[in-house]
Amino acid sequence: MSHHQIVIVGGGTAGITVAARLRTADPSLDIAIIEPSEKHYYQPLWTLVGGGMFKPEESGRDEVDLIPYGVKWVKDLVASFSPNANSVATRGGETITYDYLIVAPGIQVNWDQVKGLKEAVGKEGVCSNYSIETVASTWEFIRNLKKGVALFTQPAGAVKCGGAPQKICYLAEDYFRRNGVRDDIEVIFTTAGARLFAVDQYREVLEKVAARKGVEPRFRHNLVEIRAASKEAVYRHMDTDEEMVIQYDLIHVTPPMSAPDFVSGSDLAGEGGWVDVDKHTLQHTRFANVFGIGDASSLPTSKTGAAVRKQAPVLVSNLLSLMKQEPLSASYDGYTSCPVVTGYDSLVLAEFDYSGQPAETFPFNQAQERFSMFMLKKFGLPALYWHGMLRGRA
Repeated sequence: MSHHQIVIVGGGTAGITVAARLRTADPSLDIAIIEPSEKHYYQPLWTLVGGGMFKPEESGRDEVDLIPYGVKWVKDLVASFSPNANSVATRGGETITYDYLIVAPGIQVNWDQVKGLKEAVGKEGVCSNYSIETVASTWEFIRNLKKGVALFTQPAGAVKCGGAPQKICYLAEDYFRRNGVRDDIEVIFTTAGARLFAVDQYREVLEKVAARKGVEPRFRHNLVEIRAASKEAVYRHMDTDEEMVIQYDLIHVTPPMSAPDFVSGSDLAGEGGWVDVDKHTLQHTRFANVFGIGDASSLPTSKTGAAVRKQAPVLVSNLLSLMKQEPLSASYDGYTSCPVVTGYDSLVLAEFDYSGQPAETFPFNQAQERFSMFMLKKFGLPALYWHGMLRGRA
């Protein structure tokens, strides 16, 4: 058994950012990060990898180089939480106790919830940007499609970056057009939702993008099965429950996602299985010495790295206040951002908060497609991530 003052579960975007900020605020803090992965990926780049702009390996760094100086790395998975005993158990059989716990394990991708997907992905036109193992197949299949039906899916429930399923659809359409095969390919975007985007100001511009590009949106369509042998995608209608089948030549699947099983089955979980935290302070609703951040949390905003960037300073400030027995005065307003790529030289930078109102960074109307914002995503944001955010500086 080992003990640390602060234990962080997860060494992804949220875990590393919070650890770096805590170390900067007080280098004497005894912090441990529990994270099994040796590689750390900047996942927003995977959209551009799928569109052929980067190689998969360019999105990764060694985790060991990102763990802040003086922070202990426990290379293991968490198996269970015992918040009443202030301890976590790891898959490797270790029990680790803590004074304060930060839960940041990210979101779980549930490949097996779509029948036939696990076996089919990466082969014969079935691709997905949602894994380092499969993202290269997206570019391969887009590049090689000359005619037929290109299908892009978005599931029911929360996914990481709600706009991402559309981004790869628009990139593919742009590629087909630039390479003279667009007229021979039908591009369909299916979503379990009832609209293209949650915030009206951005939804309107994306509806125009889809219309201009001839991308056909089909709403309330939830993918339930891939029949790889016959190249059929089987959907269930969200309202009528009827089964619908669409033939495809290429299908990019955004798999269903959820809180990790070890979170949703624990005492820390609330509605939907997410870590149950106060939406402004990020403190757990039942265990005062526990905080949650990022994709696994119950925060009712879009699950993005940009959201984590604004959540991290709030969490750190409130945790330090709690340690000093002072009131938690920092408040998170729900800020999140989704840079929606609409082609190889254009992007709509959507930024909004809990109110559903735009919360924009730049002094111009961001609800239009811009080349400058595309360059920001391609070059600016990755640099900000590796050199700013993960170092606790941005």
